[in-house]
Amino acid sequence: MKKIILSVLSLAFLATSCDTDELINLNINPQAPSTIEMNFLMTSAQLGTASGGSRGDNRYIDWRTNIGMCAHAIQHIANTGASIAPGDKYNQDNGETNAAPWDFLYNDVLQNTGEIIRQTGPGGTVAGTRKNLREAARILRAYNFMRLTDYYGNIPYEEAIKGITDAIFFPKYTAQSVIYADLLKEVSEATTALSTSNPDEGFGNADLFYAGDIPKWKRFGNSLLLRLAMRISNVDAAKANEFVAKAVAGGVMTSNADMTFIKTALGPSEWTNQNGISRAFAFGDGGQQSALSKTLIDFLKNNNDPRLMIISGGVGGKDINPANQKGCPNGLDATTLDALVGKPGSNLMLEFSTINLKLLDDDDIYVFMNYSEVEFLLAEAAERKIGGVSDAAGHFAKGVKAALQQYPGYDASLAVSDADAATYVNANAYKGGIAGLEQIGTQMWASKFLNWWDAWADWRRTGFPKLVPVNYQGNLTGGTIPRKLRVPAGELASNQANFQAGGSLPNEYTTRVWWDKQ
Repeated sequence: MKKIILSVLSLAFLATSCDTDELINLNINPQAPSTIEMNFLMTSAQLGTASGGSRGDNRYIDWRTNIGMCAHAIQHIANTGASIAPGDKYNQDNGETNAAPWDFLYNDVLQNTGEIIRQTGPGGTVAGTRKNLREAARILRAYNFMRLTDYYGNIPYEEAIKGITDAIFFPKYTAQSVIYADLLKEVSEATTALSTSNPDEGFGNADLFYAGDIPKWKRFGNSLLLRLAMRISNVDAAKANEFVAKAVAGGVMTSNADMTFIKTALGPSEWTNQNGISRAFAFGDGGQQSALSKTLIDFLKNNNDPRLMIISGGVGGKDINPANQKGCPNGLDATTLDALVGKPGSNLMLEFSTINLKLLDDDDIYVFMNYSEVEFLLAEAAERKIGGVSDAAGHFAKGVKAALQQYPGYDASLAVSDADAATYVNANAYKGGIAGLEQIGTQMWASKFLNWWDAWADWRRTGFPKLVPVNYQGNLTGGTIPRKLRVPAGELASNQANFQAGGSLPNEYTTRVWWDKQ
């Protein structure tokens, strides 16, 4: 989808005898829209949340950041080359990895959701109408601002996206603690305001998440509220307690049918409509050369996990014997790979298990939030006595079962039966205490394959699973797993004063954001 560009044509007055009205009418394009269609902006914002936006390459943000940093840092996949994968060896200071979310989300998704909120609010072109569209846009805006602040820490927030409306071209930075307080308020208010009694006004046709199903939107909003509240639970216990209780009272997701995703499509544009993760890995398209990590494969094999051959497409993409699956250790290069396998010229993609291609079709679903995450967060809240939640063991069991059974949307053959799920759940009974929290964190980590953005945030907050970092020569972190992205060089060059004045964090991979306390 392409952005609507409104242009104003200059009028050249060539002679005083010319009729002014005729000249003006001559320069009016009768086919140009006089207003931007709000429903179009919502569809575009939802697509942009998956692909980064309509800026010409839906692979870009996934390839550079979701895959290159996050998937490798949390050791779901491993890479031996010099491709875009700073999360594997902590040494590739690739500017695009840091810039991709900043550039794509600020300049597309947040522009579109901001415009919806502005035009449906006081003084807007459609003020007082499209109420559910407005509240959904507030929730989607909060989702994307949460992603940005979790990556970078303090960011432009209150003054962001106001260049056109308020001529603020160099926005001030806002502390992450302040941002989170406002995100909690926004999501809580917007979710409460959603109502089936509001007229649809085309929202259902524009909504790629739930086709206008307001009860599902409310469950998504409350589930996002739960995520926000638990994300700050180590640094603001009072707010976490308040908003976990609100989320639960409002009603969170209750089954895999509530998962938040879009179904991507083969056309009309491969650059906008197709799945950016899939394209990043496709040979001849993105071509990201990464195998499954030894950390992940060992976890799945050691626990007789039914997801082993859902996630793995086989060793070298061919050997599908579960017993033969093997993952690549993170932090290898061509030389150390040859030493490991004992032969020169070894090929990462032939020696180890690779991602199941059934998860990588160009028109596969793109998931934003799983129901399994909700149950794991509730289990943690119950264990830590947050928000009045109880029954940690029950929520944990539901989360594990849901995680096993969340893949048929990619391909029907990836279904796990109730019997097989029950066997696995019974073999991994909840232990409680610190051991229970480790179980929750580890299972949540395993459940977020492909949703690596948020898995990285979970790991930074919980410390689980207990990953062993690599210490590749010349790495930038002293052999510790990266904990934030760097604010892009372009932003520092143009807005340095506000970056410094906004209580900026040290702009290094090793810096912890506000909530990153364990």
